[in-house]
Amino acid sequence: MTLPNIQTKRATLKNYGSGSYLASDVTVLLNMVDKDAVADVPVSQKEALIQSGQRHYSDMLTLEQAPTAMHEQLYTQALEQGTERAATDIAHLAHTLHHVFQRKVNDEHPLILVSLVRAGLPIGVLLQRALSDTDRDYSLPSMHYGISIIRDRGLDPVALQMLLDAYPDSPIVFVDGWTGKGAIYKELARSLETFSDTTHANFANIFHQGADVIPLLTLADPAGVAWLAASEEDWLIPSGLLNSTVSGLISRSLYTEPSSGLHRSVFYDDLLDTDHSLAFIDHIDAARRSLAILPERLPTYQQPRYQTAALIDTLAADYGITNRNRIKPTIAEATRAILRRDPERILLATADHPDTILLRHLCAQRNITISVLGDKILPYQAITLIKQRSKDS
Repeated sequence: MTLPNIQTKRATLKNYGSGSYLASDVTVLLNMVDKDAVADVPVSQKEALIQSGQRHYSDMLTLEQAPTAMHEQLYTQALEQGTERAATDIAHLAHTLHHVFQRKVNDEHPLILVSLVRAGLPIGVLLQRALSDTDRDYSLPSMHYGISIIRDRGLDPVALQMLLDAYPDSPIVFVDGWTGKGAIYKELARSLETFSDTTHANFANIFHQGADVIPLLTLADPAGVAWLAASEEDWLIPSGLLNSTVSGLISRSLYTEPSSGLHRSVFYDDLLDTDHSLAFIDHIDAARRSLAILPERLPTYQQPRYQTAALIDTLAADYGITNRNRIKPTIAEATRAILRRDPERILLATADHPDTILLRHLCAQRNITISVLGDKILPYQAITLIKQRSKDS
């Protein structure tokens, strides 16, 4: 491919938006559609359709409402509580990426951060800001994009190919917020199988850490599947408490057949007044720039450890769950499941952990049963079990 062709392909990518983030923060490779063109399916109806197998979750959307005043207050508390940790984790991750890639990338062939929409977006933006900070030793030429990944349907192949065509000599690192059971990791691995042959033209773009290494980066990795993570703890990541209003006002992605183009999403312009996306980034980024500590190099892993697989098996057996998609572990995923799905009960490690205040508040609001199981569910602090609406498939 000639250089002018590559530049044309890169210029084409700029035609896509960035949600409510800055254009320099991220380019989101999604086909944005008007929310009036998307059916607003009530949660209970959506749950019945999903569990009966009549519809896939990525074919429907329950349109988001603005967070309540209590929800906003709890997010603010979580942000105050988690700012220094999030900032420190981002610095460690950026420092580690610099160490791994400093001799492999340059301005013409930058590192490509690919955030998995949506939970990966805030983390990817923070990393892009950190790697672009020329006042730090860990600065690194990088570009940041967001693309859709959908359980059972995979990574958007159209979006990925656009990036491979535009950056044929750049390594790609996939970014997510956290891992729960490791389901998205498995989806990512399946989606990338086609590139795993060492003779594939894009093998080196993706398998730059080894023929079996999926380059997934997360802020938190309780499931033990990421190549690089700041920790394996389940903690109150502030961006995990909100949905679109901390993710660029972008909805959960909707599936599109590859022959018809990119996966779709809705931009929630009606939530602009309650959007925290840029404020969250600016706040954590300012804290990172003011850190007094030196960043540390984090370990990387060649193989997933699946350290919580046995725990998920035990919970499935204990609660008679045959469809593991009904189990939503981690504080962030448990909270999102309460907001977006129809929960049966919440499992907590402790009854009064400060990181689960919002969860407990939401449970009280909706009269949802809480079971405190102690060490049995560690390293998770919280797990939501989705209500069974029909016979599991």
